[in-house]
Amino acid sequence: MSRRIEESFAKAKAEGRGAFVAYLTIGYPTLAKSEAAADALVAGGVDVLELGVPFSDPFADGGVIRAAAYEALRQGVTIDDVIALAGRLRAKHPATGLVLFTYYNLVFSKGLESFAEAAAAAGIDAVLAVDLPLEEREELLSVLRPKGIGYIPLIAPNTPLERVADSANGLENSFLYIITVKGTTGERKELPPDLLGRLDAIRAVSPLPVAAGFGISTRAQAEAVSAHADGFIVGSALVKRLGAEDELKGGLLP
Repeated sequence: MSRRIEESFAKAKAEGRGAFVAYLTIGYPTLAKSEAAADALVAGGVDVLELGVPFSDPFADGGVIRAAAYEALRQGVTIDDVIALAGRLRAKHPATGLVLFTYYNLVFSKGLESFAEAAAAAGIDAVLAVDLPLEEREELLSVLRPKGIGYIPLIAPNTPLERVADSANGLENSFLYIITVKGTTGERKELPPDLLGRLDAIRAVSPLPVAAGFGISTRAQAEAVSAHADGFIVGSALVKRLGAEDELKGGLLP
């Protein structure tokens, strides 16, 4: 099994910072431009890339990512296109962690074995399936594990700590994706006042690194979260910027 994600978090920790996990909706504004954005993010210091597969009912996502997904679908972008792009990124960026961020319907429709084989061949390190609960994930894990692919659990703001520990149990080359706020993805001016304490509590029960996402859009927020977590995740702010400027220039966060 590749240890790229594990090594990315370890490297960030050794450098005294939180690991930077960046999300892109692949195919937005176009496949070529999202690939160029991924290259720019890696060049800018991102540790792990989340490659978002466009889906017709992205219920966990806010307006920015939802609109990006619809535009990518309008252009005909499929899960196979995203996996192929992952393969090109892997060839260019051998040390960068790659997470396929998707909804389980797309994985199931492709066929679990076929999906796992294609993901492994493309060099994908882990899969995050937004709508796959803890009790039903073994179906997917059973085909990912033999291919050396990890799995990233989503942890909701109201998830009990006992369930958090269960979610982390038995996983390798992974991290816990901690949802910072109730609701959908999207930029927030302020993060919940109890978030930092919750991150401390989760780290105390998790053998995996902890990264927080949903709502993080500024350097100050990323630094505040990183003082209590192993990493931070930025999605909507990057997708919005990419759509507005058609490219990523300069610093990645204001």
